[in-house]
Amino acid sequence: MILRHSTKALEYAARTISNGGLIAFRTDTFYGLGANPSNPLSVRRIRHLKGRDKAKPILLLVSDYDKVLHFITEPSELFLSMASRHWPGPLTLVGSARPELPEELTAGSGTIGLRLPDDDDVRSLVRVCGGALTATSANPSGRLPAQTANDVDAYFAVGIDLIIDGGEATVMQASTVVDLSGPEPRLIREGAVSRETLDEMLKETGMALA
Repeated sequence: MILRHSTKALEYAARTISNGGLIAFRTDTFYGLGANPSNPLSVRRIRHLKGRDKAKPILLLVSDYDKVLHFITEPSELFLSMASRHWPGPLTLVGSARPELPEELTAGSGTIGLRLPDDDDVRSLVRVCGGALTATSANPSGRLPAQTANDVDAYFAVGIDLIIDGGEATVMQASTVVDLSGPEPRLIREGAVSRETLDEMLKETGMALA
C-alpha cells in the first residue's frame, strides 16, 4: 500500500509500527525501511528483506535530542558537541549501545548509530511512531538507494506493509557516519557532511578523525 504523506498516513504508520510491521518512507536523504528498533522480529524482517549482512548494525533516526539516552549509554562530550553542531542534519553518530537493545539491531557490535533528520515531516513521522525508527536504505543490498515511493515498490513487491510517498528524494548523498564509541573519532562513511568540515570542528578539541 502506498499513501501520500498526510495525517492519515501518519496514523496508519504508527499503527503499523506498533503492531510489528514495516514501513518505507522518505528520510532527509533517500527512502528508508522503518521498524520499531526495540522489536527484534521486525528488525529481523528488514535484514531478510534486504538480504543484509548480519554483521552490519542498523542505524536509527530519532525524532528529538532527548531520545539519545534511550539508545546510547553515557554519550561522550564529543558526541553531544557534534550532535549540537550538526543536528538536525545528515550526520550519523555512533556510540555505545544500551545493553537492552536487541542484537538484531547492533549486530553484536555493542554500538548503535543515531541521526536526527533535517526534515520536519520526517521527524513528525518518527515521533508518532514512538520517537525512533530504523532507517536503513530501502533497497536490496548492493542496489542503488530508492529515491521515490515507486522505486521502493519496484524493489519490494511484498514484505512492506506501508509505503509513505513523501515525494522524490533530492539529496544525492547518504549521511556521513562517525564512530564515537572509542577513544578516537573514526570516519566510517563520508557522505553529505564532508571530512573537511568534521576535521575543522575537531581541531577545536585537539582531536582528528582516524
